[in-house]
Parts: sequence; C-alpha cells; structure tokens
Amino acid sequence: MTTPAASVQTSEAPVFTTVHGTTLVITLNRPAVRNAIDMATAAALDVALSALEDDELMRVGVLTGAGGHFCSGMDLKAFPEHGIPTVADRGLAGLTRAGRTTPLIAAVEGAAVAGGFELALACDLIVAGKSAFFGLPEVARGLVASEGGAIRLPTRLPHHLAMEVLLTGDRLPAARAEQHGLVNRLVPDGQAVIAALDLAERIGRHTRDAVTTVKRIVHTTRGHDESTAFTLQDPISNRLMTSPQAVAGAQRFTRRAT
Repeated sequence: MTTPAASVQTSEAPVFTTVHGTTLVITLNRPAVRNAIDMATAAALDVALSALEDDELMRVGVLTGAGGHFCSGMDLKAFPEHGIPTVADRGLAGLTRAGRTTPLIAAVEGAAVAGGFELALACDLIVAGKSAFFGLPEVARGLVASEGGAIRLPTRLPHHLAMEVLLTGDRLPAARAEQHGLVNRLVPDGQAVIAALDLAERIGRHTRDAVTTVKRIVHTTRGHDESTAFTLQDPISNRLMTSPQAVAGAQRFTRRAT
C-alpha cells in the first residue's frame, strides 16, 4: 500500500514510500550509487518526510535505502567540479535540521557515510545490519561534517571515539556502534527494515500526540541546564497533560488498575 503522495511513484523514483499500519517506510532509491543524494533525491525525501509529519494516521517513520545500502551521502558527481552549490547544501540541511516531531527510525544496511550518517544521526533510533558501517570521511576531502555530524556524534558516543571517527574518517562498524549505544538494535544483514518495523509497531501503540510531544520536549530542552529545561518543557507538556485524550487515558489506566 502506498501513500497518496507516493501513488504515482515508479521504480525510477529517487524515493518511494510504503505504508505498514501506522508506519510510513521511506526508501531512498538510487542503489547504483549507494543511494547518494542529489537535488532530486533531497527534494523527494523532503516531500516524503513532510507528508509523514502532516499525516495524522502515521505514528512512526522508517528511513532506509534500496539495494543493500542506506546512503553514501551527497552525490558529488552530480554537481560541478568546483563544489556543492549553496542550494544543494540547503537541500541536505533541510533534511537534517527540520526539527520534525514524528519519531523516525533509520534502518541501516551497508554504508551510512557522510551525509548518509548525518541523516541517520538526525533519526531518533537506529537499527542496523551486522555488516553495516558508519563514517564521516569529510576530513579526508578537506571538508567538515557540517550537517550534524560534528554536533550530534559527540553527544551519542564517548568523546574520544567520536573524535576518532570525525578526525580520521575511518569506518565505525555497526557492532562497535551498538556496543556504545549508537545503534538500538543490531540484526542479521537484510533484517534492518523488519526489525525497525517491529520497533515502530511498539511505538505506534501509543497516541500520536504522546510520542510527538516526547520528541518535541527532548529536542527543545537538549543542551540547556536543568532549570531552563523545565521552563521550556512545561508549556509543551502542559498542552498534552490537560488535553481530553490525556484525561481519558488516565481514566482507562485507573479502570485497569482497580
């Protein structure tokens, strides 16, 4: 089953979507280049992520790649030899900095490197096949990981390991990432989407407002001291806690407990 936005997609589309219950699976579809992102792909992915955010029937999104790889980052061959145009840079920035509130799970097989790793870091959970690997090789190209890699990775890994990945550009195997909590589930190769759907189903049992509010609180308060964080949290949580659905949920829990 496809969403209305994806109903005209073909095998040639750079991104396609499928619906599994209350989960929208978004698949990057350029396997010949390990799902590298050109401007058409960035635009299509932005449309799919926006559709997920706007669809009240969807609880969770799963982001993955076709053909055995997650994403190898920006498709540098698609751009002029003098570098990535600013508009292309904004295309990826819009994907990694949008601040959407619907939970998103990265289902990673094979390579998740450069912008592909930064896309995974922008997700809320990561499921990975055992042979998957992550990397931020920008320094080897005289560049820096500027779409969240240098910001998010040091908050997800021990400092020295994060700096090793950032400064050497070496691969980080999924098994080692899982040991340090960067990967939520390590599964046999080819099973990442299946495991991500199982995780999404568990999240999807809860109300959309509850899961999106939790995500909004986490993202809004991250990096602030505790006092400021509570000040930022309260108006967000109060809107949910005083809603009719929260009252009804509390009443249902009370009836089950008695």
